[in-house]
Amino acid sequence: MSRNRRPRRISDCTAGGSRPSARAPHQRSGGEGADQAFVIGVLTSAADFDRARAWRVTDAPDFERYLADTADLLADALRRFETVRARMFHPQDFAEFCVLHGLDPAEPASRDRYLVNPALQTQLLAYQGEELAGDFVPRLVRARENGLTLSHADLILDGGLYGGTGEADEEHGRWVRTAHQRGAEVLRRMLVGAGAGVYELRVRVDAPGGKLSAAARVLQWEDGVVRINDEDLELVCAVLCAGLALELPGVAVLHGSQGSAAACGARGGVTEEPRGGAADRHFRPAAWAWSSGGPDWAPAARPVRLDGVAAQPGYSLGTVC
Repeated sequence: MSRNRRPRRISDCTAGGSRPSARAPHQRSGGEGADQAFVIGVLTSAADFDRARAWRVTDAPDFERYLADTADLLADALRRFETVRARMFHPQDFAEFCVLHGLDPAEPASRDRYLVNPALQTQLLAYQGEELAGDFVPRLVRARENGLTLSHADLILDGGLYGGTGEADEEHGRWVRTAHQRGAEVLRRMLVGAGAGVYELRVRVDAPGGKLSAAARVLQWEDGVVRINDEDLELVCAVLCAGLALELPGVAVLHGSQGSAAACGARGGVTEEPRGGAADRHFRPAAWAWSSGGPDWAPAARPVRLDGVAAQPGYSLGTVC
């Protein structure tokens, strides 16, 4: 399982409105059309839409029209740009950003600066034509929450998670990369041991400054192929990395339905587990728990309840190949 790193630089941005005007994309290298990128901030709720109207972010009459216009804009961007990315346009975050930098929130340039703020790059998602009002908007909301956790993890690792330490501290960078690889291996062994099925993994680590939490939906087939959203994979590995690197106490619960994942649907995405009918015969409820208080993860010493999910001590990860 490889480390999933997000791009640290983008080419251009647009404002977070329904019909923002996109500037000509920047071309860094490689000739005509090389590395063109389009970035947009998306309002994800009617309440956020109402607040943002005071800043003239959009002229849409209501949130439904705004989503439809934004979907059209994204579809057009896919035809014109090599890369299309989006992030949640969070009004409170934006207002605080403007106060911090002395910006006028009604100015389009202020929204541009907010969208390309390097500290918020972990909140960006690649857009590939998904239905905006379906799964993509909730993913944007989760990406913001995940991004805050990633920033916290990077902070307690002294910038090592995203290479912020620079070449001056190569040893520190190697230390973090090693912990990240160990975390990815812990995740791999949890999933291999579980076998085929539909699961949710929850991880919590007690870190300086507050708990680090991650969750991911996982669909795994009999041949070992795993489906998990990239941003969820990145977050889980980052939280495991921070816990292992700093030897922090933590707990993880993997729960769901164990059995023939093929009964859940096509391999194109993570789907809901079956409810009723003949397909239920292929599944068995399962819930395992592990804990860590140092350099390793092991089966929990006693039953665990995490975020309302009860789980029994898990299998030994050392016995999983």
